[in-house]
Amino acid sequence: MEPCDVVKLCLRSPRSQQGAGLIEVLIAVLIMGIGMLGVAAMQATALRNNQSALERTQATIQTYSILDAMRANRQRALAGDYDVARTCAVPATGATLALKDIHAWFADMQNSHSMGNTACASIARNGNQFVITVDWDDSRASDNTETVPATVQDGVAARNRVITAVRL
Repeated sequence: MEPCDVVKLCLRSPRSQQGAGLIEVLIAVLIMGIGMLGVAAMQATALRNNQSALERTQATIQTYSILDAMRANRQRALAGDYDVARTCAVPATGATLALKDIHAWFADMQNSHSMGNTACASIARNGNQFVITVDWDDSRASDNTETVPATVQDGVAARNRVITAVRL
């Protein structure tokens, strides 16, 4: 072989591998992009679950709120003034303290910073035992893959429900 042939072979070797580094970079970018999409999906799921937990906490606080009002007005609560059938509409305010408490409770519960206008509630009395039920639409916190379908009451999906039973 002539020295010129050796040089040509040496020059051909690197030329035949041109673009290999570019392919490696493209594959690395693809893998990195898939990983970043996975991180974004996990973040979105975490935010949905956090919102659901916040609404559940607010529902629990709301039940304690009306219970405190009922304890403060115990005689009227035991007389049935705080009994409310399940409703999603804010009851009209009235002349009695019980009606004002119930109106304020519903208005606060359906506040957009609380559980929203899909919140529904009921207060049932059996002697001195009260059962307070609060439910709301929590469809934003799900990805619609639950095995148990949401119950629908009054046209509102009641996926989350807090039930508190106490004696006054």
